[in-house]
Amino acid sequence: MTHRVPIEGTLDLHAFAPRDIPSVVEEYITAAQAEGLDEVRLIHGRGVGVQRRIVHEVLRNHPRVAEFRDAPESHLGATIARLASADPEAEP
Repeated sequence: MTHRVPIEGTLDLHAFAPRDIPSVVEEYITAAQAEGLDEVRLIHGRGVGVQRRIVHEVLRNHPRVAEFRDAPESHLGATIARLASADPEAEP
């Protein structure tokens, strides 16, 4: 099933199956950077930490992510990712 996600700086991942999280996060990060965002918030929920671990693994390996951290006010329910500066030589 295809989901259209607005690129507004926050993505709530509760609507997605765990198996879809990696591709959703990868595409969202790429689209967010293309929209000129410097930072995004990914809401994965607390639970037992499965989705958090999936999100962190994707962010750790994504070339467009400069750094990421847990959003302190969410008590491990969300992650903030700072995006790398877009390459000025790259096409939009």
